[in-house]
Parts: sequence; C-alpha cells; structure tokens
Amino acid sequence: MDAPAAMVINTTTTPFPATPSFFSKSRPVFTLLQAHKRNIPFSKPIKCTHQNPSKPNSLSCSALISFSPSETAQLLPSKLRHLSREFQSLAEPVERVKRLLHYAGLMPQMEDSGRVDRNRVMGCTARVWVEVRLDDEGKVRMAADSDSEVTRGYCACLVWALNGSEPEVVLKVKTEDLLGLNVGLGSSGTGRSRVNTWHNVLVSMQKRTKQLVAEKEGKEPFEPFPSLVVSADGLFPKGTYAQAQAKYLFPNESQVNELVKVLKEKKIGVVAHFYMDPEVQGILTAAQKQWPHIYISDSLVMADTAVKMAKAGCQFITVLGVDFMSENVRAILDQAGYNEVGVYRMSNERIGCSLADAAATPVYMEYLQAASNSAPSLHVIYINTKLETKAYAHELVPTITCTSSNVVQTILQAFAQVPDLSVWYGPDSYMGANIKELFLQMTHMTDEEIAAIHPEHSLDSIRSLLPRLHYFQDGTCIVHHLFGHEVVEKIKEMYCDAFLTAHLEVPGEMFSLAMEAKRRGMGVVGSTQNILDFIKDRVQESLDRNIDDHLQFVLGTESGMITSIVAAVRSLLDPTKSSSQGSKVTVEIVFPVSSDSISSTSSNSPSSPHSVQLGDITLPVVPGVASGEGCSIHGGCASCPYMKMNSLDSLLKVCHHLPDKENKLAEYNAERFKLQTPNGKSVADVGCEPILHMRNFQAAKKLPEKLVDQILHLQDNGRSM
Repeated sequence: MDAPAAMVINTTTTPFPATPSFFSKSRPVFTLLQAHKRNIPFSKPIKCTHQNPSKPNSLSCSALISFSPSETAQLLPSKLRHLSREFQSLAEPVERVKRLLHYAGLMPQMEDSGRVDRNRVMGCTARVWVEVRLDDEGKVRMAADSDSEVTRGYCACLVWALNGSEPEVVLKVKTEDLLGLNVGLGSSGTGRSRVNTWHNVLVSMQKRTKQLVAEKEGKEPFEPFPSLVVSADGLFPKGTYAQAQAKYLFPNESQVNELVKVLKEKKIGVVAHFYMDPEVQGILTAAQKQWPHIYISDSLVMADTAVKMAKAGCQFITVLGVDFMSENVRAILDQAGYNEVGVYRMSNERIGCSLADAAATPVYMEYLQAASNSAPSLHVIYINTKLETKAYAHELVPTITCTSSNVVQTILQAFAQVPDLSVWYGPDSYMGANIKELFLQMTHMTDEEIAAIHPEHSLDSIRSLLPRLHYFQDGTCIVHHLFGHEVVEKIKEMYCDAFLTAHLEVPGEMFSLAMEAKRRGMGVVGSTQNILDFIKDRVQESLDRNIDDHLQFVLGTESGMITSIVAAVRSLLDPTKSSSQGSKVTVEIVFPVSSDSISSTSSNSPSSPHSVQLGDITLPVVPGVASGEGCSIHGGCASCPYMKMNSLDSLLKVCHHLPDKENKLAEYNAERFKLQTPNGKSVADVGCEPILHMRNFQAAKKLPEKLVDQILHLQDNGRSM
C-alpha cells in the first residue's frame, strides 16, 4: 500500500483507521484518519481489482487522496500514534514479533540494484538498505529492505508512515517520535538493537531526503571532511589533512631503530598522551614492538604506567604531554617510593594547557571560596590540572580528582553518600554544562532506568541534586572549544547516519548531537579511552557478523587519537587474527575539521606569515596549509598546539643526553615541588591526596571515609588536611 497521497483501501463491512494492519487479512481497515469522515475528496474514483490472482475473492480498492502539505504534516504524527497503539495493544512480545514478520512478508523485496553498499544503513545488527527519491510532485518516495525478517517489518512500518510525504514533514520527525513504537521485544541487548533500527533507518532516510532537496534547489553540496579509510589491505587517506595524518603511520625504520637502541641502552621508559603528533606516535607505536616500556594513553594512566616501568627497572621516564602530566608522573613516582627515577619533559619552554591554566587563576580560587562557604561541599576537579592547583583547592574545599570517564559516577556517588551535599565541578565549563544537561535528561527517565546508571538514585534524588550541582563557567580546552556550530551543522548534513564520537569536553551542541547518536546505539560521549573502546567494539561486532561492511566514525576529539585508533583497527582487521571468514570490513575515520587549519602558541611567539590573531594568542596555520584543511576559530580544531611541542627531535635529544651529568637538561627535568601550601604543607603531598581519593573511589566504588570526614567536619578555611 502507498502512503497518504496514493492510498490503497481494503474495503470491509466496518471502517477502521489504517495502520500497517491494512496489510492484514484478518483486520478490517479503512483510510488513515477515516478520511471519509473528514470529507476529504478523492481526486480520482475508487478502482477495485483482484488483489491476489490465486484468491479470486480478494479485492483491493485504490484511490488517490490529495493532501496539502499542512494536512500531510497532521497525518504523519497520527500514523505514528496508530502504529504505537497497534503494537501496544499486543500484550505478548511474541505477538508483536509475529505482526512485524507479517508486515515483512507483505513488503515488496528491493531489486538487487538497490541492495548495494551506498544504500546500507549503519548501526543495524542486520544488513539494511534504504532508497529515497523525489517524485515529479516533489514528494518523498522510499523503499527499504533487510536480510532480517524482523528488521524488514520495522522498515515496512517506517516506509508506510513516511512514503509520499512532503520532504519538510519527513525531516521534522524526531527519533523521540518513535519511542512509542518500541515493540517491546525485551530489555536484552538484542531488543535494544532492534529498537535502534527504527531510529537509524529514520536518520538514514532523512539524510538522503535532505541531499535530494538540496540537489533539487541547486545548492552546492558540503565538501566532505577529510578522512582515513582503514582496511585489511592498507590505509587510504581522503584529503591532504588525512594524508598528513597517515604519512607517519608507516615510520622511518632507521628512526625507530635509533630510538629503540638508546631506550634499551639507558633503560628509559616513555609515557605519551593520545594527542601526540602523528609522527611521534608512529615512531613510538613501531618501537613498542622492540621495547615494552613505551605506552600511549590518557593522562591518568600515564602516571600509573610510569610506576610500573620504574618497578621493571627503568631509570628514567620521558613524558610526552603537557607540563601538568610530567608533574603528576613525578609526584606519583615519589609517592610510590621511586625518588631516584628521573622524569623529563620534552621542551625547555613551558608546555601549557588552556584548561589547566584556567584553574590556576584568582577567578577559580574565588569560585572555590564560595564553595568553602557552602557546607557541606565537595570540589570535583578534572585530573587535567596542575598539582599546585589541586593542593591549593584541597585546602579550601575537600577535593577529589576525576577523569572524563568517571566524573558522572563520582558526582552521583558523592550525592548518594553525603546528605545535602553541594558539588562544585571545575574547571572545564563544557564538561560541567554537559554533566548538568545529562542529569536533566535523567529527569525524563524512569526509576529503573536511573538505577541502571547508579543504583542509589531515583527520579526524586536526581531532581533534588540539580540545584546543588555547580560548575565553573570560565574554563575550556582550546581543542574541544573549537568543535562549534560550523562543524556541527556539517555533521548533521553529511554524517548524521555515521557513528559519532565526542569527548566530554566538547561544546554543548556537539555534546547533544553525540548524545542523540548514543541513545540509538550510534555514538559515545566520554574519555579518549572510551572513544577508542567504542570504535574497537563496533569493529569487532561487524567482524563477528561475518558480512561485508563499511563503518564510518566521526572523531570528535584531538586528531592525535588516530594513531592508536588505526593500530587497534588494523590489528582487528588482520586476516590472521580476524574472526570473519572472507568478509570485507572497512573503517573510515572522519576528521571534523574546518576550512582553515590553525593552532595556538604562546602570546610571546612571533607571528608567522600564515597566522591569525585571537586576542593575545597568535594562531599560526598548522598542517594542511596548502590545502586549507585543519581547524579554525569557527569550529572543529583537530590538533592541540601544546601537545605538538613534544617532537621526535626533542625525545631523541633528551634520551641521548641521559644521564645528564653535565646538567644540559636542567630545563627539561620535571623537578619536585618545593613549594608549600598556605597552611605550610608540601604542595606535592597535599596535591596528591585528591588523586589518591579518586583511586580509592575507583577501587571501592564509594568515597573514602577520610574524604567524607573532611566534607562533614573540616569546613573552616584553615583546616588541617
């Protein structure tokens, strides 16, 4: 049966509003919204024909019913409501499945010419194909198919609801409009993945509709973002920015050998952040095969790994990251009793961090002063801050550090464990706003859904904690800050059906987009490690299905992640290790970067011939100058300038000069903190305590008693920690 503009009417003695049940031979149906009662005229007379030659008593009477765009807009939600009521009227899940299978059998199969890769829908457990076109009247015409009969049933319902609608009507449908169409196939992972099919097929239909409308209106299509395609056969960059990223994934063998030789001879361990320059990461990844004491990770794991390297006999640790990371490594090694192990940074200049700098300001201390006057209070500080900041903060307000992967659980546990608590998060403003938005979204969940996130919370508790959750509003990471409106609009237009990944530090618009994708199984919001794990899991799932597949991931964080992602994906796709038998899986990593490629240095750096001034920061153009790819102040920065101060030349220079008997590396040495807090205690000792509180929380899943005691009883500004 066609959609509202050309509807087939099965006549029986009693009229019913048409839902997919019009396919059913057991239920009498009539036109949608009982069009005859609304006095909507038929544009053509009813024509009745035999519907099935094998059943001469089966009649199909068809008529074209003309609806205006406004009438169509009213019809679509009604059709969705009818669908929802129909499935909800079936009490048993097995009956709903039978209904879907019935509709699947009645939907025409798509021609082989339509069952091609370009029509595939990503994110569905089964293979799904969707075709969309505009007819001569500008109406949307759709076809869909799947190699799963249950999924075909879903597709049949969606095609029936949308086919023949005006484009603007199709585009107005939200994934939330489909929530009532949850056929209740159970709460298992299989049930959730089937429900996600509704959403992913809808998004795919809408993307194709937008492209057709733009083409009809003569609009210039968006230029695609640069991307890197990974397969078992190799790497295929699209765009010169991607070429620059891919260039160093196959490093110079002589450089690798030189690095390995000096690391082995001098027993040097290397800890590096995910955001390193691809040249450095390419060398390190290759060197790992010959020297085990090289590790690339997020900032928290860097310090833990350094301790393991010291235990294994490494005499020096080189830190490739920003300064607070080398500070943390030095302090944690000292706490573990490895004072004799040297720690070296990669520049004789300051390697800053805009986010860490935001917390080392009088404004942030004023924010904490307000927290100290609002008892009981807990300060939750992002791990990516200076040790000195952690120490000074902890003397003002009881403090625990967090990471982007554990911040939500840390805050929820604190509220559950300490009555009437106020939580003060900082310094990342975007992460704070995103956490608050996440909790607001939880107010629309059931108690059961909330308990699945944290067992000690309910709808009432989430509502009550919101007024007591505060976040600093003047701190951002310059990389994630630039994932702005321009990039989000392009993702919506071109990549809405792809897997979306976003760091928890991105601006709210990007966060909301990724959260919407996450709800339908197509996205992740979290830490760099969360992003890497998500990509690996989706690739493994595709391999386990043993079918040809193309997975597209939008990388909503620093482009330095690409080295670790490619290494993990290539390992999974390796034919000698892969679980697939003859199927071909390709993985495309998309860099959501803008038309100009810029990055920032210190305000004292001289302007280059290709630079942009943003306040007191000079922003020279970085890779992709000739092609104009990269990141811009208008949205979508792919590269952290501070991280790129960690060069291969610097690493080799430091390693070759160790041990530093002539004191040539004095400015590279991560020295111990000799400063004291206002209360006369060691900055290193006090600054490490919030980190230890976090480690205890991660181990026990609750705040340590010492921290709770500090919150409840040590509320004066001059307290002794």
